[in-house]
Amino acid sequence: MSAKIGKNLKTEEKLPRKRVENIKGVTATKTQLNFAELICKPYVAACRVIRAADGEQTFFKDVDVPGLAVYLREQAVAVQGGNMSQAEAMLTNQATALQSLFVRLVERGMCQTLITNIEVFMKLALRAQNQCRATLETLATIKNPPVVFARQANFANGPQQVNNGNEAPRARENKIEQTQLLENAPNERLDFGTKEAAGGNDQTMATVGKINRPSNRERKTSQCKAR
Repeated sequence: MSAKIGKNLKTEEKLPRKRVENIKGVTATKTQLNFAELICKPYVAACRVIRAADGEQTFFKDVDVPGLAVYLREQAVAVQGGNMSQAEAMLTNQATALQSLFVRLVERGMCQTLITNIEVFMKLALRAQNQCRATLETLATIKNPPVVFARQANFANGPQQVNNGNEAPRARENKIEQTQLLENAPNERLDFGTKEAAGGNDQTMATVGKINRPSNRERKTSQCKAR
């Protein structure tokens, strides 16, 4: 882009230039594609934002737009290569600007007489102070990134099996059906079979105690105590 800008710079063209020249393609379609690609470039988008923020009546009236685009692109290339000096300087300057904004808002708030106006200015001042703190934290993270120590825990004992292919077939689950009572079904009863008559065997047996009971119960008791 910078080389093309140099080629497009005409001797009679005066500085500062206010437009970035598009690369002319072999065909009209290629030229339109080049223009669309140029509009989507990050550094061109940054130029548009800077121009909209500053306006033509401030510093931007003396800025050469193609030169600004080249500078922004070079800064992006430096960050991609690991050079964070520009980002660190930017964050430092932003923190200083936010600190100045905080002080100015506090001064404006202290000059107010209505409590509502004081509250508005103090809220804005504290927001600027909080943003300044966040900016400094970001700068500290870039300068000293946190180190994470990760350990892999292996709780498996014995050999491990890794199935990278199809899932192994599982054993079929046997469904045990609950036994159903016949009483639950209508008009069905349990079959107890034919009732048998009571047996008549051993009718002459009497109580054991009456036959084998000792005749002299006191003598039997005394013998047990003597033992």
